[in-house]
This record gives sequence, C-alpha cells and structure tokens, in this order.
Amino acid sequence: MLVRFGILSLVIMLMSSCSVNSDEEQRDTSEQGYFERKNVAPDPADNAQSPRKPEHAYARIALDCVNKQYPNKISHVMSSASDVQEPVRLTPVFYGCFDWHSAVHGHWLLTRLWGNGSVPGMEEEIAVALSANFTDDKIAGELAYFNGDGRAAFERPYGLAWFLQLTAELTEIAAGEGAKAQQAQIWLDSLKPLESVIKDRITSWVPKLAYPIRLGTHNQSAFAFGLFLDWARISGDTEMTKLITDKSLTFHSGAQNCPIAYEPSGEDFLSPCLMEADLMRRLLPRAEFADWLTTFLPDIPTDGSTEWLAVGIVNDPTDGKLVHLDGLNLSRAWALEGIATALPDGDARKAALFASAKLHGDEGEQSVRTPHYSGSHWLASFATYWRTERGLNRVPAAVAQPDEPDLSPSENIAE
Repeated sequence: MLVRFGILSLVIMLMSSCSVNSDEEQRDTSEQGYFERKNVAPDPADNAQSPRKPEHAYARIALDCVNKQYPNKISHVMSSASDVQEPVRLTPVFYGCFDWHSAVHGHWLLTRLWGNGSVPGMEEEIAVALSANFTDDKIAGELAYFNGDGRAAFERPYGLAWFLQLTAELTEIAAGEGAKAQQAQIWLDSLKPLESVIKDRITSWVPKLAYPIRLGTHNQSAFAFGLFLDWARISGDTEMTKLITDKSLTFHSGAQNCPIAYEPSGEDFLSPCLMEADLMRRLLPRAEFADWLTTFLPDIPTDGSTEWLAVGIVNDPTDGKLVHLDGLNLSRAWALEGIATALPDGDARKAALFASAKLHGDEGEQSVRTPHYSGSHWLASFATYWRTERGLNRVPAAVAQPDEPDLSPSENIAE
C-alpha cells in the first residue's frame, strides 16, 4: 500500500511539473525565450555508440555521404562519348550525397559545425575529410566540368547559392585566429578559382532575369538571392551586393497579398512567399520591412497562434520527391525566424512567427532521423542551417561564450 502511494505521489508530482513547465513555455513568447528554448539540444543517449546531440548526428550523416558516389542523380550535358564518366571523374569534389548541390551543402554542414565548435570529438575526422576533398587538383577537375560545353546553367541558382554559402562560411572562420582560421584559409584558397567562376555565372545571369522564379524547388530565385547576398556581404563584394539588392527590390518591393494559403505544392521544399519575405528582411529597415510585410502577408496572426500555417505532411518518406516537404518544414522555420527577428520590438506578429517557426523546425528535425537515403542525404543540412541560425548571421546560442556579444539581425539590415 505504501509502495502504491509513493508511486502515485511521484506520478502526480511529475505531471504537475510538466504542467508548470508547459505553462511557462506558453507564457514566454519573447524573442530571447524562443531562442533559449530552441537551442536546448536534446541528449537522447548516454552511451558512446550514439550521438549525444543532433549536431553529431547531422555531421555523421554528412561524413557518410560526401564521398558516397552511389546512388547518384546527375544533371549532365554530354557533348561527346568522352563525357560518359562516373560522377567522381566528372566532379571530383562534389560527387557524393546523391547530387552535386547536396554534396556542396554536405561540405558546408561539416564546415559550419567544425568551425563553430558544435561537434566536439568529431573535429579531427571532419578536418581530414575536408582536406582530402578541398585540394587544388580536385578543384581543377570541377573547373573543367563547369567550363564544358552546354553547362552555363549548371546548378543555377540553387547549387551555386550553396557553394557561395560554403565559401562564406570559410571566409568567416578564416577571419578569426588560431589553427582553425589558418586551415580555413587554406581550404578557401583552393576553392577560390571555382568561386570566381560561380560569381561570374551569377553576375552574367541576374541582369538578364526578367522575372522572379517563384517555384518551391531548386530554381526559386528568392532563396538563392538571399544566400548570394549573404556571401557578398561577408566577402565584401560590393558589386554583387548592389546587383542582388537592386534586382530584389525591383522584383519584390511592390509585392502584395502573397497567396500563402495555396502553399505548399506537393513537392515543395522552399516556400515561395516566406522565402521572398526572408529575402526582403535582409534589405529593408525594420519599420519599412514591417509595412512591406503587412501588405505582402496581411493575415499573419497577432495572437501568437500557429493554425495559420500548417506543417507539411509526408505520406511516404521513401519517395524522394514527396520527402521535399520535410525540408519545407525546416526552411519555413528559418524563414519565419528571420522575418520575426527583423520586425521592430513590440510588433504583435512576432509571437505567431516564432511559435510557427518552432513548430515547423521541431517537425522537420524529426524527419532527419529517417533511415531512408532519399531524405537523410540532404535534410541534415537544412536542419543545421536552422539550428545554428546561419540565416541570422550570428553565433548559435549553444556555442556562444558568456561575454560574447550577440549579433543582432538588425546589423544585417540596411538602415
């Protein structure tokens, strides 16, 4: 009888504690509270055989696929029989992870986590993998492929955007001090020739683009423009900054009533509406962005609710197209965060944006655990982009030092 009473008391105490915690989370709708909750990484295992936090699992996924040649899907223009080659001979660096762009952002994932110290115990393994691939001779092979006949539009714009995100990451690390900065500079020097070609491809294409590309997949222009702009600002490239800023304002400054109720399409991994807003928050001052957003997405709730934007549903995680919607949940999460952090303090829409970001991000991270290669080979990069707040251009809370200033998103917005 005493044992039963003790167990019952313990259950009641635990339920009460959970209720209090739940109430506290619901009450804390502040921006600081949101990021504190978001960056508490779960610790699912206490043994050495399992990753201790999501970042370790994501790094392992990337390490396992950046040199995994098959299965492979290539978008490949052949001009002669000599172009019939296995992927590793066509693109000697970025041939793994099923396709070129996934290999690129797999390398970015490893660089990001290695650079910010998120994966203790794995840094040496990551450095070895990156050093093996970021070599002058392998980049020469990539250049030869890019310069082949009929490849002017290869991986444009999605893969090109991720490549610039990779070199932007290395540029930031190299600007620091110590052994990591030195190593990052070595890798960056090897990648620079390809970066130069990719920049030229972008600067010759963007002026000719008559309309924005509002798809929810690889060809979308808003997502790519956001990464182009981040690279340009980190690299100090004023030419690219002006080009992307001017074209973005031309395309989007007068946009109204984006039909977000029509989203998502059945194979989207990027939201046309939210990515456009995430691009514009990089360009407009806070007050001006708030007014623009009112016109662009007039139905964002002011009561902190999430019903206005339901998470994407995947009915078959083995289907490489349907699983795009898992990525949509993650990319929505980082776009919603970016939009919220760019609004002025006190804007009543922030609570709903943050709540929806957490809902989508948590759902998206669950999908990274899938054993199916159709999703796992790329979803880890999307989860890492969200978890480490890459789009906000600040140090993740999980690795920031107590005396290290938090870089406000407003510093990245034109005043």
